Amino acid sequence: MATPCLTRDITVWINRLAGLLDARVSWRLAPLLSGLLFATGRRTISSWLRAGGLSKDYQDYYYFLWSLGSKVKPLAAAVLRIAVDVIAPTGRVLLAIDDTPSKRYGPKVEGAGVHHNPTPGPAGAKFIYGHVWVTLAWVVRHRWWGVIGLPLLARLYVRQKDIDAQLLPFLRKVTFQTKLEMAGELVAWAASWLKYLDRPLWVVADGAYAKKVFLQAVAAAEGVVVSRLRKDAALFDVPVPPKWPGPGRPRIYGKKSISLAKRAGHRRGWQSGTFVLYGVEVTKRYKTFLATYQPAGGLIRVVLVKEDDDSWRAYFCTNVEASVAEILEAVADRSALEQVFHDVKEVHGVGQAQTRNYWSHVAVYHVKLWLHTLIEVWAWHRPATELVDRRLSPWDDAVRRPSHADKRNALRRQCLQEEFQAGAALGTIPRKIQSLWCRVVRLVA
Repeated sequence: MATPCLTRDITVWINRLAGLLDARVSWRLAPLLSGLLFATGRRTISSWLRAGGLSKDYQDYYYFLWSLGSKVKPLAAAVLRIAVDVIAPTGRVLLAIDDTPSKRYGPKVEGAGVHHNPTPGPAGAKFIYGHVWVTLAWVVRHRWWGVIGLPLLARLYVRQKDIDAQLLPFLRKVTFQTKLEMAGELVAWAASWLKYLDRPLWVVADGAYAKKVFLQAVAAAEGVVVSRLRKDAALFDVPVPPKWPGPGRPRIYGKKSISLAKRAGHRRGWQSGTFVLYGVEVTKRYKTFLATYQPAGGLIRVVLVKEDDDSWRAYFCTNVEASVAEILEAVADRSALEQVFHDVKEVHGVGQAQTRNYWSHVAVYHVKLWLHTLIEVWAWHRPATELVDRRLSPWDDAVRRPSHADKRNALRRQCLQEEFQAGAALGTIPRKIQSLWCRVVRLVA
């Protein structure tokens, strides 16, 4: 079985990634990604190999994945550079960071453990057995389709007890790090590669990451953090400089504590503004003020938002000059990373690869992240009519933006059509054969 051909631009991008690998095995990356693109059913590695026509060399591709796991950083940097070249960003660069679990099964899955389940579902399971990935994505705004997340790099979080029990320090040279430390390293990595753009770097994260370790790491990378603030956060007012400076450095934190609950409960000071959140123009009531926060190392801007049911939420930004619109839009744009987690699990099958080795887990997860990003970049300048034909589904919303699955299927169709046209270049194909081929392509993609 021949390996399915890829489009020219996808092939060029994959070759850029392969150029960073050992020349003896780098050629295996393109057929492996081709197999992942065309795999159907449960996305095990064996399904990749069958779809790519690689079954005879299955052991070599398993070894290749194992070796790829320790080389993800330079390849992630190449994916980032490809995305920047195609999208040509303007304004601030917004990164989103969060962690997500992937279910696994079996007692000998390296790096797997029991973790808190953020989406219990109908069964209400509080815990999940599997892997937890701290993932970094670049959040961009498309002129037609709104906010899109481009995942780049991730770290596999393993609890200290699981590292010791599975002998990972001895077998895989894995040391324990908290999620906050991993997130800080991911931001530092991205900041080093994005420095040539000379644009402000913003990082939006869940409230669980609004802690000293992460905030200091982003500050060291000269980034701005936007996150949710606990309702009982220990805030203080802004210190007033003394009229007659005495010995010692000036105060960083004020003397009076600030109660967010009292500020939110006070009827005065609320303002109304119109913002574009989640692709919709909405009116919000808000309060904003400056405060000092010890985990952030000093001054922050706080924004309180009151909902229609009279509940309220608190957000903060380490850039005190930031506007309320910039802060709330960044908070809303974090949803793009949640959509990424959904897509890589439902469309690309994260957690289904059935690998056992630690570095194979890392390679499989990143290969699926990079394929997600390359598909989004490939579709960036293409109109929606080229990616999905809503006429085949008259019950669907005609103006709905193409989903990631729609873009992947469009890439599949183009790959098959180009391969078919290349094979038919030597002669004329009867119209019935062409019509039959179009029907087959629609069934496959």
